[in-house]
Amino acid sequence: MSPPVTDWSVRHVLVEVFVPSVSRVVSRSALRTSLTLLATTALAAPLLTATPATAAPGQFTVTALKVTVRAGDRDCTVDADLYRPAGVDAAHPAPAVLTTNGFGGSKDDGSTAATAGAFAARGYVALSYSGLGFGKSGCPISLDDPQIDGKAASGLIDFLAGTRTADGGARVDFVTKDAARDPRVGMIGGSYGGAIQMATAAVDHRVDALVPLITWNDLSYSLDPNNAGRTHGVSGPLPGAYKKEWTGGFFLIGEAQGLLNPSLDPSRIGGAGCLHFVADACRTKRLLDSGRYPADRTAKMQHYARSVSPVSYLKSVKAPTLLVQGQADTLFNLNEAAATYRTLTAQGTEAKMIWQSWGHSGGMADPAPGELDLGKGNLDTSYVGQRILAWFDRYLHHKAGTDTGPAFAYYRDWVSDGPAYGTAPAFPAGGNRKLYLSGDGKLVDNRKKVTRGSREYRNWLVPTSHSESSLAGLLKLPDPAPYDIKGTYLDWTSEPVAGKPLDVVGTPKATLKVVSPKTEQVQNSPDAANRLVLFAKLYDIAPDGSKTLVHRLVAPVRVPDVTRKFTVQLPGLVHRYLPGHRLRFVIAASDAAYTGNRGIKPVTVTSAPDDTGVIELPVTQGTVG
Repeated sequence: MSPPVTDWSVRHVLVEVFVPSVSRVVSRSALRTSLTLLATTALAAPLLTATPATAAPGQFTVTALKVTVRAGDRDCTVDADLYRPAGVDAAHPAPAVLTTNGFGGSKDDGSTAATAGAFAARGYVALSYSGLGFGKSGCPISLDDPQIDGKAASGLIDFLAGTRTADGGARVDFVTKDAARDPRVGMIGGSYGGAIQMATAAVDHRVDALVPLITWNDLSYSLDPNNAGRTHGVSGPLPGAYKKEWTGGFFLIGEAQGLLNPSLDPSRIGGAGCLHFVADACRTKRLLDSGRYPADRTAKMQHYARSVSPVSYLKSVKAPTLLVQGQADTLFNLNEAAATYRTLTAQGTEAKMIWQSWGHSGGMADPAPGELDLGKGNLDTSYVGQRILAWFDRYLHHKAGTDTGPAFAYYRDWVSDGPAYGTAPAFPAGGNRKLYLSGDGKLVDNRKKVTRGSREYRNWLVPTSHSESSLAGLLKLPDPAPYDIKGTYLDWTSEPVAGKPLDVVGTPKATLKVVSPKTEQVQNSPDAANRLVLFAKLYDIAPDGSKTLVHRLVAPVRVPDVTRKFTVQLPGLVHRYLPGHRLRFVIAASDAAYTGNRGIKPVTVTSAPDDTGVIELPVTQGTVG
């Protein structure tokens, strides 16, 4: 039986997530409804499915199993379903596909069951399971730690190899093997079910192919992003701006497992004051909630968050990896997949990358027409589905001549007639266009056009800019359009796009210099929270003046040193600026989805022809002006 839900983290999350978002007191029944919504939507079901893929009678059978595995320093009982295609036996073995749930889900949620069913219907043995701490699987939530969750999945690979029995004695002898203890097995899943693949492949080289969808590279960046001062990939030494809504949502789902599943395995009890998370995860959340970044505790937090993230163990991943990331995703943005892709390819691991339309945010519940939706069984008819099938044909069926597609592909929402995906033989695609910040508020295409001038903004002690309410879509709540309150931001606007449309594909960046005397006085204190925080973003301004913040993406920045220039990596995007439309670059003092500045810190930006900010756009076609 689980302990009563009175822990500090539950109380805190209820206040942080539900009070600001809902602006009212949430009743117990409403809380349960909201939790159920959260646990069956984006975080829990990243493949957007409601029901398992259907199969003709006799196409495959499903057997429920319990498998006890060693994970870290304890034994964990994993709840699983084994899908066996008709006609597959010891004399006629088949490759296997291993899949697990997104955060808050289980083997019984729509996406996990549908994924297993879709592959079983195509002749693969499939094993779907509830991740540790979810569904009816034991042990606390450990955030896809390779030494815990990865080792647990490795134990399931032993089961597929026939070298381990399920609880009760069931044994598998019908999976294709490359050696006595080496079953031919691939993995697929999204979000939390994506990172586990790389965690497993890092500790067990028997994994033959990976397809991680919409997942992370570095949790310290995902939950506390700093888009300046990076040293490798998305990672850097300074903490960023706490992504409080998304992080609060995760912990609410995890800690509320006792409300959703009243009879939990006692092994699920967590540590350090959390009900269902391991102690290090609990301490990380507590530090982020504190609003303080003392050097020693921050270093420990970053070390832990990265230890359970691919950024720390990709060097051990050798399995061919097809990365699929969502353009509409403020939780795990495109930069995370790009960082993973670059690391894998640089070390010689076979990898390709697709930027599809849907992620954790925006219109995720309704994939664009023709996009992958495993609940509809459209593997064969969607671009991403066809790429996945080819990937497994090549690396699980060993069909050497299989075309696995280009190195990089990206969904174009502006295409209505013709292929929706653009492709490139390498990433990044296209070239760079530079725009300069002029003192009169213009974005110009030549330094000689820069007007000398200075402008200032100042932050308030409450958020004055809004990009998104991270959980609004999950809880079916309205979300105001993005806005910035006058005097709390600066913007620069280009001339209209002329001639061909301007297609931006990749990760824009900005090199900036700001002046903030108040920050200079405190930025070298032992607490990194005293450094300046700002938020950079790109708008699309239509001829009628209406504006669009593409996929509501922003780049939080904790400035390393306000006396020096710094470079901001904006979130990756795929967007067409039509002729007549303008680009607007904004730096804002705050954002309602994040924790911002400590104290009032006015900021001045000065421009001169020989010394001004620069925006670099990754462009595949078109010009500005």
